[in-house]
Amino acid sequence: QVQLVESGGGLVQAGGSLRLSCVASGSGLSLNDMAWYRQPPGKQRELVATITRDGATKYGDAVKGRFTISRDNAKNTMYLQMNNLKPEDTDVYHCAADVRVGVRDYDVWGQGTQVTVSS
Repeated sequence: QVQLVESGGGLVQAGGSLRLSCVASGSGLSLNDMAWYRQPPGKQRELVATITRDGATKYGDAVKGRFTISRDNAKNTMYLQMNNLKPEDTDVYHCAADVRVGVRDYDVWGQGTQVTVSS
């Protein structure tokens, strides 16, 4: 069974920084594309950033220039460095991954980690 577990969330003042981590566990897995999402209250789920296995990245317009996505394939881990945080960044951040186990691909989601930015 493949699991994604996020960590690193917390309470920070506006202008501060946090680093989120997402660790995948399970036997025989290979991580393909990975991503961070958030869903503000009353709004649709929002793509924060994506990263391919080779390290190509894309960012949502709201976080460009402030957030950096990265990964360590050897550790099955993805990161999100969040700088210059704003109150509107407050949300639960979920990681997601396209995971290959054997010859099958699965979309796997983590439970999320809360980020709260105070003004």
